[in-house]
Amino acid sequence: MRNNSNGEAVALIFLHEASGTSATVNDIQPLRIFTMGRFGLTIAGEGLNVDSWKRKQAVIVLKCLANQLGRPVHRERLIEWLWPDTDPERGWERLKVTISFLRGKLRTAGAQEEIIKTIGQSYVLRSDAVWVDSNIFGTLVNQGWKFLKEGNLLDARTQFEEAESLYRGEYLEDELYADWCAEERERLREVYLQLLSGMAKYYTEDGMFLEAAQICRKALVNDPCRESFLRTLLESLASLGQIDWAIVQFENWSRSLYEEFGLEPTHETMRIYQRLIVNRSSKTG
Repeated sequence: MRNNSNGEAVALIFLHEASGTSATVNDIQPLRIFTMGRFGLTIAGEGLNVDSWKRKQAVIVLKCLANQLGRPVHRERLIEWLWPDTDPERGWERLKVTISFLRGKLRTAGAQEEIIKTIGQSYVLRSDAVWVDSNIFGTLVNQGWKFLKEGNLLDARTQFEEAESLYRGEYLEDELYADWCAEERERLREVYLQLLSGMAKYYTEDGMFLEAAQICRKALVNDPCRESFLRTLLESLASLGQIDWAIVQFENWSRSLYEEFGLEPTHETMRIYQRLIVNRSSKTG
């Protein structure tokens, strides 16, 4: 944690180099955009107080462009997202002023002048000129799974734990009702569950059953219907000798599954539950 030139506290995140990680993960770019959880910007390590910007729509434009990182966004789409009730001519004038304001703010803070590039009637946030946490997050999860499949548990753990440190909350949580980022938010929710799945697999393969159980509980809070996490949780608790607790976990989960979703456990999950019952009986018999 450090203070910027205005005396404001700024949280800085550093990614440590891991064996086999692609250069795109470790390259340090002047402009860093944080989209996981509360939106934020840093340039050369200094936090930008975007809440104080006179033109609030400039922040929305930057979010929209970050959401389409490296892909041109036509001005008509931006106008529709920002000012849906404005006529095209008036919207275009407002967009030009907003883009100019945004570029000026970024340049003043020390960013490269061409971070936002104009291509015909579209704008693009250059992926080679910025660091975006959601982009790095996905790369880390993919790398982690690659290492895990290769049996490289140490590097898999490094990638997964760095990815987890970036997941500070829902994607653009201050834009929960905006249609333009809903698809990406759902995609990243799935990537987050893939991350938790990878971590659970790593922990179980390394005999860290307590950690695996904790990860599975976290995953089930996010998606109670993911039975693979419930099964890993039960097996982890059983490996810890907590069969009674595993049975309680299953019964509470299955009751909630039926009450909230009207669903029954699958046969695969029931087989594990029945095995727990048998094991408990054999120990008490």
